Amino acid sequence: MPHKRIDQKTSRTAEWTCISRAASALEADGPYRGDDHLALRLIPGLLKTGLQIPWVRRFFMRVMAPKGIYEYTIARTKYMDGVYQEALAKGFDQILIFGAGFDTRALRFERESGHTRIFEVDAAVTQAAKLGRYKEKGIEVPARVCFIAMDFDRESLVDKLEAAGFQKGGRTLFMMEGLLMYLDPASVKKTFQTICDCAGKGSELVFDYVRAEVFRNPQGIYGGAEILKSTSKAGETWRFGMDEDQIALFLEPYGLTLMDHKNAEDLKKQYFTERPGKMPGPINTAHNLVRAEKI
Repeated sequence: MPHKRIDQKTSRTAEWTCISRAASALEADGPYRGDDHLALRLIPGLLKTGLQIPWVRRFFMRVMAPKGIYEYTIARTKYMDGVYQEALAKGFDQILIFGAGFDTRALRFERESGHTRIFEVDAAVTQAAKLGRYKEKGIEVPARVCFIAMDFDRESLVDKLEAAGFQKGGRTLFMMEGLLMYLDPASVKKTFQTICDCAGKGSELVFDYVRAEVFRNPQGIYGGAEILKSTSKAGETWRFGMDEDQIALFLEPYGLTLMDHKNAEDLKKQYFTERPGKMPGPINTAHNLVRAEKI
């Protein structure tokens, strides 16, 4: 199997997500405003200074980036933050974040964590870069957080989890944010089978996926052709998509039942309510969000 870019270098898409969250944290109150203050500490100082200038931030996030992807990233972050906080409130045994990148939920919601253990799984280079930035900025990582470096296409997730002390059969929240589209179909099936085998009753899974229509007709998707080009240019080509009407059937063999399924229009209604004089931009329609439960 040929080596991927993220085998040797930090994921560019993970970097971009972190930058988007940092930019959102600088927005004025309103639908664009996010609360990931730690993302601001993880980006380069010069970039942070630039993003603090409103017109620079608008140009960088809404002109240079693929259409609607900034809005989508903001909505996705808020949605998954909510699911994460619900799991903590319900006292889940553990949370497993696949392809964590520069995600900061384990630190942002530490006060709410109770006894819940947090596992972050990602490519070794990206994970090392994140931990390096934590150390550089003097950001203390809670002892409950366990970092697991692995390659989803080449290594066994089961073996990695067992070695890290993951509780098989525990009530777990599994999170896959901006991951599935980068895996090959065989790796996707293997990952879902691992979730099926490891999840206890009442466990939940939240993930986003790329609509298969993006590959068939990118011009018919708002921002579709642009984001396909940008991810390919970043050396992180999309390899997996799903049809919207097949999600429930896809989940069924893994003992998962669909709880929620949101498209761009749903996310716009939930997070980007229009106000007089403050018209939010359209959300990129390449992605959908799914929440499921282990029955």
